[in-house]
Amino acid sequence: MVDADPELPQLYLITPAEVDLMTFPDQLAGCLDAAEVGCVRLALSTKDESRIARTADALRDVTHTRDVALVIDSHIQLVERLGLDGIHLTDGGRSVKKVRKELGPDAIVGSFCGNSKHDGMTAGELGVDYVSFGPCGNTALGDGRTADVDLFAWWSMMIEVPVVAEGALTPELITAISPHTDFFGIGDEIWDTDDHLAAFAKLRAAITA
Repeated sequence: MVDADPELPQLYLITPAEVDLMTFPDQLAGCLDAAEVGCVRLALSTKDESRIARTADALRDVTHTRDVALVIDSHIQLVERLGLDGIHLTDGGRSVKKVRKELGPDAIVGSFCGNSKHDGMTAGELGVDYVSFGPCGNTALGDGRTADVDLFAWWSMMIEVPVVAEGALTPELITAISPHTDFFGIGDEIWDTDDHLAAFAKLRAAITA
């Protein structure tokens, strides 16, 4: 594994909504071997518990072998059952207190807060380990609101809770946001390409101090 520069934002990988268990674990392993990654988020769209469990088992082998945390999107009750490291919430600060009590102090609890300073601050006050804002770039998905560079600049000056920049990232956005974020959440930006390792390398190269 390549050592990360402690002065630069860390990497946080987000799985595709649909995962082919014949190929994706090896693809993920390749990315984890190419660069130091702080966390992987299992972000499947399926509500099939058995499929989620099979995917979690396969990815846990990949991540934990490399000392990388594996968290799951939204499914609180599956965290302990599947031996995962924590949860990524999508409702700002609304369920943080309950989830923290349920999972305990050692679990990773993160929360997606769109572009809302208020939601981010609320989640931080309630004890999340990180807040994520996004999408950073323009996308046809969602309601059209984006998390701009000014939001990350404000957060980095005012709030100590680690922050993740994610969603529709481009090399140009990564370079602009780099001085103001702790993590970049990278997912479809690489998985939707023909060469995910090359795409991953291109985005990493855009990170600046």
